[in-house]
Amino acid sequence: MIDALRKVAGSVAQLKCIYTNAHSMGNKQEHLETIVQQENYDIVAIMETWWDDSHNWSAAMDGYKLFRRDRQGRRGSGVALYVKECFDCLEFNDGDERVECLWVRIRGKANKADIMVGICYRPSNQDEEADEIFYKQLGEVSQSLALVLVGDFNLPDACWKYNTVERKQSRRFLECVEDNFLTQLVSEPTREDTLLDLLFVNRGGLVGDVTVGGHLEHSDHEMIEFSILGEVRRGVSRTATLDFRRADLGLFRGLADRVPWEAVLKGKGVQEGWTFLKKEILKAQEQAVPMC
Repeated sequence: MIDALRKVAGSVAQLKCIYTNAHSMGNKQEHLETIVQQENYDIVAIMETWWDDSHNWSAAMDGYKLFRRDRQGRRGSGVALYVKECFDCLEFNDGDERVECLWVRIRGKANKADIMVGICYRPSNQDEEADEIFYKQLGEVSQSLALVLVGDFNLPDACWKYNTVERKQSRRFLECVEDNFLTQLVSEPTREDTLLDLLFVNRGGLVGDVTVGGHLEHSDHEMIEFSILGEVRRGVSRTATLDFRRADLGLFRGLADRVPWEAVLKGKGVQEGWTFLKKEILKAQEQAVPMC
């Protein structure tokens, strides 16, 4: 499949991908090129490159187009995306340097849909304004395209098994994920015992074969390998979504009013209370809002 694909420039079929947080590429470039050549990856995503203009010659890799966004004004961070030269792709760039992310649209052939691949590094001290800029970008790129988003978002308090968080900014991130119908696919820790490096998709069956393991030189982050599976037809999605235009709001209000909120929330902490509230609202939503 992959060999046949490479003979047809511009087609989007099964893509073999890898990404990692390099925590400074430094002298890791040679090791990266060795790994890429051995495994013949189609897409390579790197976070925390720590590149600047002096790395223009050393960052290039034979056979690949390089998209990169270096941190401006100070040392560190930066993201990069290598895509095999046989693919027709275009970078989406709104010119805002306050968020460290890249969006690259890989064009499909004939009546097949394009796929948007994004990579983002969110520093642990990023302010809410920069977060909102990223959420706006995410909403724009995920509305009509099949999306694969990788990144280190520095959310150590997030539990992706139960979709729960502890901090305010983490809760806003989770809301954005839910608003855009994204699913997070990495289940193993990627840095010591913490799951920091994430992989999101907005279509079921778009990504598979997700594995965690191995390091780029002395990076303390694990590498994540996955495959983008098959082509997605333009305008067709098999993802079930809520059809709020046909919602029975009267039924929804009635179901919510039946819950003795004051009694059931008494004595519960903030997180426990929120979990209960969300569970009851989702139960009411399931009955009052049809799927499409």
